[in-house]
Amino acid sequence: MPMLKQQIRLCTSREGVRLAYAITGSGPPLVKAANWMSHLEFDVGSPVWSHMLAALSSDHTLIRYDERGCGLSDREVEDLSFEAWLRDLETIVDATGVDHFPLLGISQGASIAVAYAVAHPQRVSHLILHGGYARGRLKRDLHLNPHLRDEAELMNKLAELGWGQENPAFRQFFTTQFIPGGTAEQHRWFNELERVSTSPVNAARFMRVFNEIDVVALLPLVSCPTLVLHAVRDARVPFDEGRLIASAIPGARFVPLESGNHLLLETEREWQRWLDEIHNFLPAPVAVADPAFLALTRRERDIVELIAQGRDNAQIAARLDLSEKTVRNHITSIFSKLEVENRSQAIVLARKAGFDRADAEVPRTT
Repeated sequence: MPMLKQQIRLCTSREGVRLAYAITGSGPPLVKAANWMSHLEFDVGSPVWSHMLAALSSDHTLIRYDERGCGLSDREVEDLSFEAWLRDLETIVDATGVDHFPLLGISQGASIAVAYAVAHPQRVSHLILHGGYARGRLKRDLHLNPHLRDEAELMNKLAELGWGQENPAFRQFFTTQFIPGGTAEQHRWFNELERVSTSPVNAARFMRVFNEIDVVALLPLVSCPTLVLHAVRDARVPFDEGRLIASAIPGARFVPLESGNHLLLETEREWQRWLDEIHNFLPAPVAVADPAFLALTRRERDIVELIAQGRDNAQIAARLDLSEKTVRNHITSIFSKLEVENRSQAIVLARKAGFDRADAEVPRTT
């Protein structure tokens, strides 16, 4: 399979955390909430993730990102919390300028996706949750057995001690929970992903937050169509957690998958079923503007619209109440993101994407 072509960009959260995101494919947008252990550059050619990324990018513009503490995003961060991860998703959506889109949440990303869908119901058109949970490990038992807390803390310590070691023995324990049915090559790659995606200290910090997640009260508040998929023998997240999500979200469709892998592998029979379920669930793709424009900020899109109408810098500055220097800086950024060398090329590209109508708003991505 050829390497998927992607554009990697950076944006900054309100509190100054730099977040890396990637755009692949073409078509209407599909946003993937970040899940633990991701690395945008390392994932794209992986024997575990690449088939899913390529399939989702075949008829959608897939937007995915590394959450704070992981991958190409800032690693050394003070606030590593559920609330911070939710803010990061909000930052990514604002940076890419998408307004109405389906949202995919996998594993711990499912709880983030649920929280975002409830907080921003006008933006999420469809919700897809795979291998997710609404309750962390320490929230699943009303009468928590002290041994469960000890076991959870032991897992944290394993990560803290062994995550960064060259010897993958510690990490292999976690790998076999995620993809017990994986090949030796897939296990080796996942072991390395654990090492390169985050630090030992952060791995333990992540796991402590995961254990305390609880979005059960939010599930009945989800108002968009929802598809819930979960492997029957999932060794990482119990099947009953998927059933709980599907039972509490109004009208959710639940799809049990005959697999023991937390992440479905390309060679599994259920992989094609997973893909068919998602394609049948989402609206048929329609023609959209050039996906290159998804990389622009909202202000840059406003400027592109005026450039396409033939306005010069002085007119744009007056129209948007900006200085000409600020307009020039925005235009430099626009040329870089659109990979054009001059104004004429930008005008041609913008007009093809529908930015040239005098009475038009910036084209939407749906």
